[in-house]
Amino acid sequence: MKIRVVSSKDEIDALDKKEEMVHLTFRPSNKDIMILINKCPKLKAIHVAGSFMKTISESTKMFLQMQNIGLLEGDVWGHRKDINEYYEINPAFFKKVESMKSEGLSESEIIDKLNRETRLDMDLIKFLIK
Repeated sequence: MKIRVVSSKDEIDALDKKEEMVHLTFRPSNKDIMILINKCPKLKAIHVAGSFMKTISESTKMFLQMQNIGLLEGDVWGHRKDINEYYEINPAFFKKVESMKSEGLSESEIIDKLNRETRLDMDLIKFLIK
């Protein structure tokens, strides 16, 4: 799975309509989020830093929930946008999730274990295993 990393408001207009997951490295306004949703109708989740999450209004959060778009808190550690505009989740991650499920681990056990083993945030892991 690929997460499109967007580092400025100006980049929103250049996004592909097919983007499903976006990480915003800037503090988005409610207007930025609405423009993003209109630009990317297949959007499944918006990933933002924890400090930015606090500034997103409750009405925007409710709107995203009504549109079935996840609002995830976290960072994409170690990603360099100058090298690649996408942060990629290794396919081995999903194989590991399937393996853990087949072993009979609960969702919370899987999340805890993957959080310790990977550099992914809890919200992102929860979203990806569903």
